[in-house]
Amino acid sequence: MRAKATGNDGRNSATREAILTAAERLFAEHGVTAVSNRQVSEAAGQGNNTAVGYHFGAKSELVRAIERHHLGPIERIRGRLVAETTDSADLRDWVTALVRPLTEHLAEAGETTWYARFAAQVMTDPAYYDIVVADALESPTLVRVIEGINHCRSELPIQVHTERGLMARNLLVHTAAEFERALANRAPYHWSDWDEAASGLIDAIVGLWLAPVTPRPAVHRREK
Repeated sequence: MRAKATGNDGRNSATREAILTAAERLFAEHGVTAVSNRQVSEAAGQGNNTAVGYHFGAKSELVRAIERHHLGPIERIRGRLVAETTDSADLRDWVTALVRPLTEHLAEAGETTWYARFAAQVMTDPAYYDIVVADALESPTLVRVIEGINHCRSELPIQVHTERGLMARNLLVHTAAEFERALANRAPYHWSDWDEAASGLIDAIVGLWLAPVTPRPAVHRREK
């Protein structure tokens, strides 16, 4: 027989949710390193300044918890798109499955979101970059999308695949962050909603992958 949730369980859950929300906003606005656990606790309405450590431990675990909070909805959208794409040989189909999970999730999240800016901050912070990238690559649907893109451009050298994969990720994350900031500030922007943002990003990333490759001289390792 399943035990009933206690009042403490409910309060702990509410506290964790408040901390996640406050931390995501503060990290998005100021960067992860610049924000202390005390600031997060205060923004979450917690009189106890050790609340973050009590509920999440190290700051790296708080960052990971924010990322995983969004992972479920994003994964469901990407799973649907991968199922629709199946074995397509059309590069645009696979780039769509890369871009739209993020933009659809942000569109569904409400009028003001912080996640794209949070992700952009984490991607430029060497202390947390590896954590988030490693967690992302545990997603089988994301791995399938990357494989699909690589297969569509299989003639490219492996170095170019690596370069353009990094460029595509940065283009997606940082452009989404810029648009999210514009929406939050009600600033004029050339996209009116996340659907238009997705179309623009897909066009740009497809173009990036289809760009010609300049021949490069062989790189010789320096002898020790």
